[in-house]
Amino acid sequence: MTKTNLPHLDQRVDLAAAFRWTARLNMHEAVANHFSLAINDDGTQFLMNPNQMHFSRIKASDMLLIDANDPDTLSGPNAPDLTAWGLHGAIHRHCPHARCAMHVHSIHATVLACLEDSDLPPIDQNSATFFNRYVIDNHYGGLAFEEEGERCAAQFQDPKKTVMIMGNHGVMVIGETVAETFNRMYYFERAAETYIRALQTGQKLRVLSDAIAEKTAQELEGYPEQADKHLSELKAILDSELSDYAS
Repeated sequence: MTKTNLPHLDQRVDLAAAFRWTARLNMHEAVANHFSLAINDDGTQFLMNPNQMHFSRIKASDMLLIDANDPDTLSGPNAPDLTAWGLHGAIHRHCPHARCAMHVHSIHATVLACLEDSDLPPIDQNSATFFNRYVIDNHYGGLAFEEEGERCAAQFQDPKKTVMIMGNHGVMVIGETVAETFNRMYYFERAAETYIRALQTGQKLRVLSDAIAEKTAQELEGYPEQADKHLSELKAILDSELSDYAS
């Protein structure tokens, strides 16, 4: 049952649905990893999952409301995870275009991040989606406390780059809405899986030309309402199961 008196209710419900479905896709990491969503104009105030709660249990009412400019955040009664504060706090402090940020250690994206060459070549439609739209972080410096978070956030200054392949770590995906960001995260993991499985064959890859890859990426960026419909269908499934995610 939805709690209609919750502030930022629609955003909370979308986030909760994204958490629940990420767990179903086995893209979560125990009680680690975090999603966040800015709720003010400059992006410095944001909703985020509570410290060490499993994605499969998170409800709309569980979201923390965090101020990236509040130095007392970590001493409060509902303090976020230290690495969540370091990484997501820095992104929302320095990257106002990153309204939503989703960080996971999903297996295929992480395998890609562990390769010496972490480029994702455009070998199919999904991988072409990300042509010239990601940045590779080659300087992993340990857990994403504040210094590491600041370093990572600095790599998201180009609004066109919406995915960070975090070398030796995982992936960070940003977007304007929960639906857009979740959809992007989903397809990046699919693209990484196809690439890793293609490499496992040991055969030469059929790589698209730069021109076709860019054309495909632009066509998919302009495809009407695909991300919104994706999340809407997932919420419809959860609703049909009488899930408590929206409460």
